Amino acid sequence: MTNLASEHTDQARTLRSLSGQLSESPRMSAGANQAARVLSVTSGKGGVGKTSVVSNLAVVLGKMGKKVLIIDADLGLANIDVVFGLAPQYNLNHFFSGQRSLAEIMVEGPYGIQILPAGSGVQKFTRLDSGHKMRLLEDLETLPGDFDIVLIDTEAGISENVTYFNQAAQDILVVTSPEPTAITDAYALMKLLSSQFHEKSFSLIVNSVRHTDEALDVYRKLTMVSNRYLDISIDYLGGIPFERKMYEAVRSQKVMVELYPNNKVSLAFEQLGRKLVAENGHTQPKGSLQFFWKRLLSLGGNA
Repeated sequence: MTNLASEHTDQARTLRSLSGQLSESPRMSAGANQAARVLSVTSGKGGVGKTSVVSNLAVVLGKMGKKVLIIDADLGLANIDVVFGLAPQYNLNHFFSGQRSLAEIMVEGPYGIQILPAGSGVQKFTRLDSGHKMRLLEDLETLPGDFDIVLIDTEAGISENVTYFNQAAQDILVVTSPEPTAITDAYALMKLLSSQFHEKSFSLIVNSVRHTDEALDVYRKLTMVSNRYLDISIDYLGGIPFERKMYEAVRSQKVMVELYPNNKVSLAFEQLGRKLVAENGHTQPKGSLQFFWKRLLSLGGNA
């Protein structure tokens, strides 16, 4: 594991040093996708509302006029399409098996959101080999549309697919809840990504909180432990209130910000979306969207 992590790190450093050169290349100067921001939305534990965060945040950003692409990277138990009430004919299982291209499986959600849906109940793609990763890279580069933001909905836990997509993203958004097990697993995920893959910056979203102080308390706990044992920084993005109407939204196959736009949860997601857009203008991510594809290529050879 150590040798693999070291190899990943060396390649990542090389690619980061080339990011300026990439932005000046003829391909980049053509204008396609160069301003896109790639965020992985991840969690150490299942059931904390990670997919709900992705779907609601995507709609908020779509309402703001942003061109959003969602990659459902939970390749064994996908449900982004279900949340939006979509029934795609094809999914990433068809892509990885060579039956369809990404453009052929991509479906459109509300507000122009583009979605690459994953399949469910097929174990063979829960660990991508180098061939799958290479094909994913090649097809991603051919997708139509100039996206502003790419949201990667990873599976929960610390599998190889989870670390793969988190390393490739520009920003890592960790979703947790106030439950002790969820906090512990969120810390375990950040610890793995830090110690084995040298990721040092994370953003935290605390879901299903009773009040703002509860979310801040989770943030303080994680920050206190990480400051003692890990060399990482955690940025607090905000808390999402607990709301029973979330279950109604799921049953209705509509996202909360559409079904109940004036609800406290919807307002919290709007605040989160505005914060992410504002940050995009003041921070320097790891690179452009093409740089994300390059990182996928770098990491793709380590199957």
